[in-house]
Amino acid sequence: MPVITFANTKGGAGKTTAALILATELARHGARVTILDADPQHWISHWHEISGKVANIDVISNVTIASLQTHIRENRATTDYFVIDLAGARNTLMATAIGLSDHVMIPIQGCAMDAKGGAQVLELLCHLQERAGIRINHSVVLTRVNSLVTTRALQVVKQLLAERSVPVLDTPIIERAAFRDVFDCGGTLQTMDPGRVSNLDKACENARAFGDEVRKLVPLRQVSPARRAA
Repeated sequence: MPVITFANTKGGAGKTTAALILATELARHGARVTILDADPQHWISHWHEISGKVANIDVISNVTIASLQTHIRENRATTDYFVIDLAGARNTLMATAIGLSDHVMIPIQGCAMDAKGGAQVLELLCHLQERAGIRINHSVVLTRVNSLVTTRALQVVKQLLAERSVPVLDTPIIERAAFRDVFDCGGTLQTMDPGRVSNLDKACENARAFGDEVRKLVPLRQVSPARRAA
């Protein structure tokens, strides 16, 4: 039961959207997913309330540093993947969640402030490796990418990050109305009305590609060194 954490110390980087897209894609493929909502905005908890029962997905709200490990321990028998959505802040809860993770996703929108927030997460990951000998796999996921941005332009961004030894997912999350509307409509991309949501098919295709890439990157049997030691 891998733990995947979405972290960026800057708010508005697309963490919650990316976390929900991944969780629903994992669930669509039959994995049992528990989302730990540690974001004070509680967008995923609100989505869960208006959605009703969504197959293979449970949401735990108001996750704190005191309850995080307990939630993972108590739900590991019924969970294939844990997805943690954090606040856009550098705090002890973020450090704890990262330390419990099998993979950390760092959403970056492509602006300087997002990049700075992502860099702080990368600094923490380096600190854990250097001081505690704990290496946690991580990837940058480009979010809210304009659909008109050329593939060549994206490759330039990826190359710049690669030159700094920062792994970047091949699949960016494109700015789509469906990714915003699902928080108001509830349910999943597959249950939305294509007649009322523009480019829903393209949003579904983007979500599938993102989910497929992450499933290959973080297989079900992976277990973090920190939790192995525990």
